[in-house]
Amino acid sequence: MLLRARERASELGCPAVLPGVGAVLRVLAAATNAHAVVEVGTGAGVAALWLLRGMPLDGQLTTIDREVEHQRAARAAFAEDGVAPQRTRIIPGRPGDVLPRLADGAYDLVLVASDPLGYPEYVDEALRLLRPGGVLAVDGALLRDRVADPARRDELTTVVREVGRTLRNDERVLPAMLPSGDGLLLAVRR
Repeated sequence: MLLRARERASELGCPAVLPGVGAVLRVLAAATNAHAVVEVGTGAGVAALWLLRGMPLDGQLTTIDREVEHQRAARAAFAEDGVAPQRTRIIPGRPGDVLPRLADGAYDLVLVASDPLGYPEYVDEALRLLRPGGVLAVDGALLRDRVADPARRDELTTVVREVGRTLRNDERVLPAMLPSGDGLLLAVRR
């Protein structure tokens, strides 16, 4: 199912988490016993499948994407994998418009995996959404090794680098950067 979902992502031209990141997400969902998860950036459903495989069967994944075609592909992936419809809540729209409508402190895990220029806004919202002990995961946090290169000063690199710096200095979280995939920045809400 994951391979087919990755193929659909490639056909649609939308990014998909790499297998190493997916495995970490599955473990995080299981370790936190994540019953309520938010995913920013549905894509073709690859990350969601990994998350759902780590979540308890009564857990619900809320996934947000502005591209309805991506969500259609994700629905197909969920159906092929036998995911019960009540386990997913698929919300079309711009994440910056949808996230403020979600409940404070009601989520166990938030994955930010879409639109790196929007990461500062999405990470702020994610921290509000997380319960104490909840986990924030930001995919693509190394930006193909550009973040670690101080000579790179383009807007995208600067924004992603600043998100890492902000989380490192935020006393509300305990952050760590994992070198899985293209970098997975994690932060546990205190």
